[in-house]
Amino acid sequence: MSKLTIPGEIVGSIEEAGLNVNKVVKVIRRALKEDLAYGPDATTDAIFDPAIMVNAKMVARAEGRIAGVPVAAAVPFVLANLQETVAEITVSILKTDGERVERGDVILDITAPARIMLTAERTLLNLASQLSGVATHTAKFVDAIAAVPGGTKTRVRDTRKTIPGLRVLQKYAVRCGGGMNHRMGLGDAALIKDNHIAAAGSLTAAVAAVRSGFPSLPLEVECDTLEQVREAADLGVHLVLLDNMSPDMMREAVAITAPEGVKTEASGGLTLQDAAAVAATGVDFISIGALTHSSPILDLALDM
Repeated sequence: MSKLTIPGEIVGSIEEAGLNVNKVVKVIRRALKEDLAYGPDATTDAIFDPAIMVNAKMVARAEGRIAGVPVAAAVPFVLANLQETVAEITVSILKTDGERVERGDVILDITAPARIMLTAERTLLNLASQLSGVATHTAKFVDAIAAVPGGTKTRVRDTRKTIPGLRVLQKYAVRCGGGMNHRMGLGDAALIKDNHIAAAGSLTAAVAAVRSGFPSLPLEVECDTLEQVREAADLGVHLVLLDNMSPDMMREAVAITAPEGVKTEASGGLTLQDAAAVAATGVDFISIGALTHSSPILDLALDM
């Protein structure tokens, strides 16, 4: 049986987002298999004949920033292939990732067999609502920083505190919200933290070891005292991560690092209420684990 091809428009949208189509399909398949691990969709298959077609619209139930639209659009096609079903499916993308949406806005228009539509519904909504929640939460931080009097150079960044298996998609959603990505994994940059320093014997020893082993990697050091900031700046690291420092300490850290060309990143339980005050200290970045580990979902629905 021939496989149903994901339309070029959807594939193009996924690729334009900087995402790998095959990896996205694997995420979708894994999510669908969670629902189908104990057998077919008993409710839907009992009620609907395979030939019955339906139309549904994915609609925003709250205002926010949308993300993951082409990922959601691919779900019915991936399901049809997973079930080895020949199906007529059409999907129209009506909102673009990164757009602000209002309550009632239609994001996707889908026509498909009822069995495909209803079996795909929860996976489609789970992915879109989770990613849109990340984008919405990120946009709130970006907007808060933009309101700093006189402006600021500070950018919002994510962390590696992501839902297992969804890192690439969650970090994409951060970008949709106007944020930046920190490192994607453990190998694209070195970040020396307190446990590394303790095991190495000193901050200087840890820096020397990383530079010896991976001389071409960007090197960041987590600091929780101004003495550590001075030590890291004197060593010429790329960035110091200011862990749980007060705004006054952050200002001092910026004064220490700026003349050395070392960038700064504030981290440690930062909230939306803190964002403007932290940005006003002059740090280059604020990193927020909550963007990916605890953002509320954006309420979306599939209306038939």
